[in-house]
Amino acid sequence: MNALINIPDYLLLPNDKQQAQRVFHGRGHGYQNLHHITIDWLPSVLLITLFAAESTENIQELVDALLIHFPECESVQCQHRYQLAGEVELLWGKVCTELTILEADNRFHITLGKNRNTGLFLDMKTGRQWVKQYSSGKRVLNLFAYTCGFSVAAMAGGAESVLNVDMSSAALSVGRDNHRLNQQNLAKVSFEKLNIFKSFSRLKKRGEFDLLICDPPTLQKGSVDIIKDYPKILRRLNQFMAPQSTLMLCLNAPELSRDFLLELMAELADDYHLIDEIKPPSVYVEAEGKGLKILIFQRG
Repeated sequence: MNALINIPDYLLLPNDKQQAQRVFHGRGHGYQNLHHITIDWLPSVLLITLFAAESTENIQELVDALLIHFPECESVQCQHRYQLAGEVELLWGKVCTELTILEADNRFHITLGKNRNTGLFLDMKTGRQWVKQYSSGKRVLNLFAYTCGFSVAAMAGGAESVLNVDMSSAALSVGRDNHRLNQQNLAKVSFEKLNIFKSFSRLKKRGEFDLLICDPPTLQKGSVDIIKDYPKILRRLNQFMAPQSTLMLCLNAPELSRDFLLELMAELADDYHLIDEIKPPSVYVEAEGKGLKILIFQRG
């Protein structure tokens, strides 16, 4: 039986189809036999991501059903994430590899078919909304900045300054372009290609910071192992964070619960206290509690 044909019954259709968003999230095991698939609406592209192989016939039936709900769609593409290179296949419509998408009032560059990730993690939408709301007048440190989505949100919210740190100069270059795309003042934004774990003295010189955003990859060969490396950051917070500062700590490791962060903070930074928890958008149904965690801590 083709389980994919049931997906249109579970779609979270956008109220505003000008906005980029996930419309189906099976990875949270909330839908039987559909844990291997997600679908994103990136106007005007539907991106199906498969984490396990499916037959050509099943995929085509899904495409036909999706197009009924998205008559504005110009391209349907499928990323095969179970393959090493994460190959992207054009299923219907025109070739489209470069996009500018809209999330709330901000625009971001998206690339399809070149890298395993598109350039913006849609599950962090609520996190970016929080940053925009609480960054006014803040000196912001954005670790593992990637393409600087949080930085764009912080500047949109009136941040005094943002320092973006990442090991990828290519990602930071896209981040710089994202700021330009939103006509933001680059004089207030810095971009530094650094190995964070070898650069604490540099962060100390650049501080003090009022808001830390820390969204590390779970495991990145040769650079990040979240279990070993998160503590290295947390035990040094007081070297570069200001009194009364705020932390946004993110965790996207299915095998680790929020207690991983709570226990580390109690051990290594007990002058910070949990004040809030940001949930991902409602489409991210998580049956087993293994999804994204975003915890907010306040010093003092």
